[in-house]
Amino acid sequence: MTNYQIKTDEIIAGLTGVPRLLLHCCCAPCSSYVLEYLSEYFKITAFFYNPNITDRLEYEKRKAELIRYIGERHFKYDVDFADGDYSPQLFWNIAKGKEDIPEGGERCFSCYRLRLEKTAALAKAGNYDFFCTTLSVSPHKNAQMLNLIGGELEKTAGVPYLFSDFKKRNGYKRSIELSAQYGLYRQNYCGCVFSKNSRETMNFKKISEKS
Repeated sequence: MTNYQIKTDEIIAGLTGVPRLLLHCCCAPCSSYVLEYLSEYFKITAFFYNPNITDRLEYEKRKAELIRYIGERHFKYDVDFADGDYSPQLFWNIAKGKEDIPEGGERCFSCYRLRLEKTAALAKAGNYDFFCTTLSVSPHKNAQMLNLIGGELEKTAGVPYLFSDFKKRNGYKRSIELSAQYGLYRQNYCGCVFSKNSRETMNFKKISEKS
């Protein structure tokens, strides 16, 4: 499999000036390390666009935490925030017929594409130099699939995708450290009702096994 951290290194090594990056952000904890890392090289707009988050209160809580983190951090280059639409119906549209697929399968891949398509379109409209997502920092997300989709959208949108796997080099570990340092709300599921139900089932099994 491709080591996408090496690809990130190669892209950064070839940069001239300080390019503009539109970074899709799924939540503050996942974004914490990625923003810390990439803001050394890019002027970033953190784009919060997550129609997979079913519950409106949960959506607003995650958004507020990302805004707070950006406001409390000092970055080498400024990080701006862009708010995407709260549009859960778009997620339900792509999940239709895939309700029974386990977490980490085709339903999730369709969700990756939904969020990255919007990010790529906005990057094109805003004349960004690159677009990317924080999703690969999670050990539960398929970095190979994320980069495959990003590479496809790079061709159709005409904006370079920042190939990456942010869980490499202890990225996920660093995100946990930063979450503790800034007191970030760490959710225990991705956002959709399917991931929430899956997590609750896992927790129930763990409790049952101990009793």
